[in-house]
Amino acid sequence: MSDIQKKLANLRAEINYHLYRYHTLDDPLISDFEYDQLMNELRRLEAEHPDLVTPDSPTQRVGAEPLEGFEKIIHPIPMTSLGNAFNDQDMANWLTRIERLLPEGVTVADLEFVVEPKIDGLAVALTYENGLLIQGATRGNGIEGENVTANVRTIKNVPLRIPTSPNGPPAPARIEVRGEVYMPVADFEKFNQQQLAKEKKVFANPRNAAAGSLRQLDSKITARRPLAMFSYAVGYVEGAEIRTQKEALDYLSALGFAVNPDILHTGDFQEVLNFIHTWMERRNQLPYDADGTVVKINNFNLQQHLGVVGNAPRWAIAYKFPAREATTKLWEIKTNVGRTGQITPYANLEPVNIGGVTVRQASLHNFDDLAKKDIREGDTVVVKRAGDVIPQVVKPILDLRPAGSQPYQPPTRCPACGEPAVRLGDEVALFCINAACPAQLVRQIEYFVSRGAMDIDGFGIRVGDQLAQAGLVTDIADIYFLTRDQLLSLEGFADKKADNLLAAIEASKQQPFERVLIGLGIRYVGGTVAGLLVDAFPSMEALQQATQADLEAVEGIGPRIAESIVEWFKRPANLALIKKLGRAGVALAAVQPSGKAAERSQSLAGLTFVITGVLPTWSRDQATEFIRQHGGKATGSVSAQTDYLVAGEKAGSKLTKAQALGIPILDETGLRDLAAPMTKT
Repeated sequence: MSDIQKKLANLRAEINYHLYRYHTLDDPLISDFEYDQLMNELRRLEAEHPDLVTPDSPTQRVGAEPLEGFEKIIHPIPMTSLGNAFNDQDMANWLTRIERLLPEGVTVADLEFVVEPKIDGLAVALTYENGLLIQGATRGNGIEGENVTANVRTIKNVPLRIPTSPNGPPAPARIEVRGEVYMPVADFEKFNQQQLAKEKKVFANPRNAAAGSLRQLDSKITARRPLAMFSYAVGYVEGAEIRTQKEALDYLSALGFAVNPDILHTGDFQEVLNFIHTWMERRNQLPYDADGTVVKINNFNLQQHLGVVGNAPRWAIAYKFPAREATTKLWEIKTNVGRTGQITPYANLEPVNIGGVTVRQASLHNFDDLAKKDIREGDTVVVKRAGDVIPQVVKPILDLRPAGSQPYQPPTRCPACGEPAVRLGDEVALFCINAACPAQLVRQIEYFVSRGAMDIDGFGIRVGDQLAQAGLVTDIADIYFLTRDQLLSLEGFADKKADNLLAAIEASKQQPFERVLIGLGIRYVGGTVAGLLVDAFPSMEALQQATQADLEAVEGIGPRIAESIVEWFKRPANLALIKKLGRAGVALAAVQPSGKAAERSQSLAGLTFVITGVLPTWSRDQATEFIRQHGGKATGSVSAQTDYLVAGEKAGSKLTKAQALGIPILDETGLRDLAAPMTKT
């Protein structure tokens, strides 16, 4: 065997193993990006040595063999895979290849394209006869799939009979509908937390969760999993004429299938590229995982003319997004102390590029989660980066664990001050309860002066650290007793900077009581909860005297929040802090409206709002305050009791849920207008 034959044999064996881990076990060892790189290398070598291509090469089939536990289904029309593009040049090359194969008289300028988000889930084919669902099958290896009919029937947005509306087109005699079964991101996070609580398997990502859920031998288990499906193609149809991909999507939607609303139909290839890049920027705000977009030639006659090469159609291509998951080495497990004294673990990693960002550290959540996942120093781990949050270690790859590794032991003392680390009640976290812990103080200062609390301009974490290190601030109330000379003694402070900071500190005394309450940093008391508390207990004295039962009587305040508030007021140091803030002139009671202001405050009375996304001119706290000033109530989650959703840019799963419940959607202007009738009297 020659060197190139050995290299090809080894590469095929490696890829086939990863296909087995991904498709059969739903437990991959490498990220999608790393797998794509292996496949691209194999394709390159086989293109250079076409005489060495073998029938069992991964390039000659779509996926792994189906599990033995399911009946096997032969697809009447093979479910092919897609070629990949990773940049605009790859897309240009694809278009050039198509141009050479177009029929005489047809040019690239005549082409129309359909661009669809590439949902990261499990492909299925659903067969309907005379409108009734008779079969659901996974893609499997593209030729032969698995019969998952009983499981598909449990997915709530899969029609059991079509059309779902009496106004829809008549059901065809027979139709095969192809789609992607997936698990919405918000549901996936909730599901994983439930799995952790039950000490059951935690999935690495929504794709694995969807695949594992759909391929359960017991359909009752599938029924309990939050699955959904987007339909994206018609495999074949008897009794209807469909000429384009756009017509197919419209037809599926008319029959009652869920079709992704974010689809582009255009004859402009530059618009295709612009759309793809827009989706790259939006992917972290989507309610589902998308690992790219799929670009298709719209016309079915042209699709048939262009045909298939290997196992991929020439008329379609997947533009893959940069990876959001990767594998890397976990060198060290460290701990951090937050403003509430909570001690949390994090991982120092061998630097790895995820989605264009070099990641060196990642969250490990808490020590219970760390123990359940059995993550150890020296492990090769899967790291996930989603949105703007800190990257997370998803799981260790046990097959690659070094010999002699030991389970991680949580600290018994605070890493910042050396005092004992303890658990409070049934909390899963460890805490340092030393009120003088320097790590907590700096974080408390940072939170108190932040925009969402007292909003003291020019007072960042660096200034807080300087003041704490110099001993000028020992608690957040000391901020109001700083002098000009004290500030000038700090590095980087001159007359103007000191005067500006003192003026900002003085101005913050006018912040409403609600902002003071937020700034105290009581666990679970953010903007929404603070607003509810101020409405029910309009002064610090009234809140301090409230019992747990009094607090739980307030709608939106549960036992956990109530207990946290009561415990906070039990600590003598906190009571002393409140008195000190009062001496400084900080507002410790709400200003009651009178006259026209009181009249205005009733314009939204009895209405419950939820705010999501980024509003044009208001922060979320400002919008919440506006609602409260007009007698309304702002809560944190969408439910059947929500009257309106106020949505801005990058609205996510809350918008999706509100639409599903039929809740009216307002923008910032709409909210102002809703309150306007009484403000104009």
